[in-house]
Amino acid sequence: IQPIMADEAKARGNAAFSSGDFTSAIRHFTEAIDLAPTNHVLFSNRSAAHASLHHYADALSDAEKTVELKPDWPKGYSRLGAAHLGLNQFQEAVAAYNKGLEIDPSNEALKSGLADAQASASRSRAGPSTPNPFGDAFKGPEMWTKLTADPSTRGFLQQPDFVNMMQDIQKNPSNLNLYFKDQRVIQSLGVLLNVKFRPPAGDEAEVPDSDMPQAPREEPEVVKKREPEPEPEPEVTEENEKKERKQQAKNEKELGTAAYKKRDFETAIQHYSTAMEIDDEDISYITNRAAVYLETGKYNECIEDCDKAVERGRELRSDYRMVARALTRKGTAMTKLAKCSKDYEPAIEAFQKALTEHRNPETLKKLNEAERAKKEWEQKEYFDPKIGDEEREKGNEFFKEQKYPDAIKHYTEAIKRNPNDPKAYSNRAACYTKLGAMPEGLKDAKKCIEIDPTFSKGYSRKAAVEFFLKEYDNAMETYQEGLKHDPNNQELLDGVRRCVQQINKANRGDLTPDELKERQAKGMQDPEVQNILTDPVMRQVLSDLQENPVSAQKHMQNPMIMNKIQKLINAGIVQMK
Repeated sequence: IQPIMADEAKARGNAAFSSGDFTSAIRHFTEAIDLAPTNHVLFSNRSAAHASLHHYADALSDAEKTVELKPDWPKGYSRLGAAHLGLNQFQEAVAAYNKGLEIDPSNEALKSGLADAQASASRSRAGPSTPNPFGDAFKGPEMWTKLTADPSTRGFLQQPDFVNMMQDIQKNPSNLNLYFKDQRVIQSLGVLLNVKFRPPAGDEAEVPDSDMPQAPREEPEVVKKREPEPEPEPEVTEENEKKERKQQAKNEKELGTAAYKKRDFETAIQHYSTAMEIDDEDISYITNRAAVYLETGKYNECIEDCDKAVERGRELRSDYRMVARALTRKGTAMTKLAKCSKDYEPAIEAFQKALTEHRNPETLKKLNEAERAKKEWEQKEYFDPKIGDEEREKGNEFFKEQKYPDAIKHYTEAIKRNPNDPKAYSNRAACYTKLGAMPEGLKDAKKCIEIDPTFSKGYSRKAAVEFFLKEYDNAMETYQEGLKHDPNNQELLDGVRRCVQQINKANRGDLTPDELKERQAKGMQDPEVQNILTDPVMRQVLSDLQENPVSAQKHMQNPMIMNKIQKLINAGIVQMK
């Protein structure tokens, strides 16, 4: 029986984690661990939940236990590295990621984590920087609140390297100067200062190098000019010839750039090809030609050139940013050719390899877009309403047998097969409610109503959760909204009656001391109640209710004031006798 109960607690923890309720997730994973203390996955999941709340010491403890229980599991070392990184223990993080890569050398998550840890270690060794006037914007706990509240920065908080940068800036505001090259820091500064910074030009397409024309989309890069070398002695003819060849190749490249600027792409390709033949030690000629192929829709030729650039670049030990650019361009071309979810896999792999060479926001954005497109294709390919109905019926059978976790699995499969089926969401909401996972049940009930606003069961599911949470006003509104679509629905009518009984119970002052205490505690957390209690006018009204009956009678004639007083009565803050 214990493994089954542990699985149920784990399911609740996973559901809470998916909804962003990390505190509840920790509680459920702890329940599961108590029932199955040797399950390494449970400790790993709880470590992730702790890390999401920035409780890195607890995350480290769970990660160490994970590795102890399952030393040959790569993900355990990923959790261990992330926890060390959150605690600014960079060398330990590097060691953890390296240990994981010894077990699974191709693990992209470990490779990415190692790169973040090494970058953070390098920044920590950098010397002190000059004070920055914007440093004060990062002070205090309100910084995390603002970044969490803003949709444009909320996702950054799931990235350990970004959290480390923010913590470093809080400790030493002058270190802000070290991170200005990171677009995420600029975005966050804009949120904290309530200023909308203009994103860098070319954010939607490939960024050309400095001496390339500003074509509307893909542009080839240009190698930085080198310092002039001293003239060789006249007798060193071989070096003279080499220098002449390089200059000739550079001239061809400039002619290609001029043709690209005029959008004469065929001529540009000819000049870049000539430059490649003259000088095979500069991969920018290959990547420039690949950019032209990408711009003209010759995606296979672009991919072939990018592969050449990567191979030759590694032989020559070229700038890692040039290699990353070639890989990013290759991934872009592959997404253009994609016709099914499988076609996105090599593109995603190319973007991931590019990020291991050089991490930049542009490539990360393209990776996210490719992963999102792959998921959308998978949903289209997986869509089958008939199978969805069959899975929902299987879930119903398990529900009747009170096997709620099994029922949830089938309802979830039904939703994947047909995301527009309100019944599957409604039934899964009922399962979550039975398991006490109220936030997940409420979320599914809301989705059910969103899909079909006339589906009465969605309103009864949502109101039932609100009633259980003792949010009687909200439950009343939900029942009444459902009755607009189905006026004779007995379940909705009964729900209204129960809500009225509870509300009247508060109005008559019939609550027990424990019920009153609980309702007051809940009411004080309601922002609307807090606003009413801090309103000077309402404070005077409440004072008159106690000390000046004549003035109180006048106040009671104002519908707006009466609504606010009723809100306080329902919350147990005010009692009328």
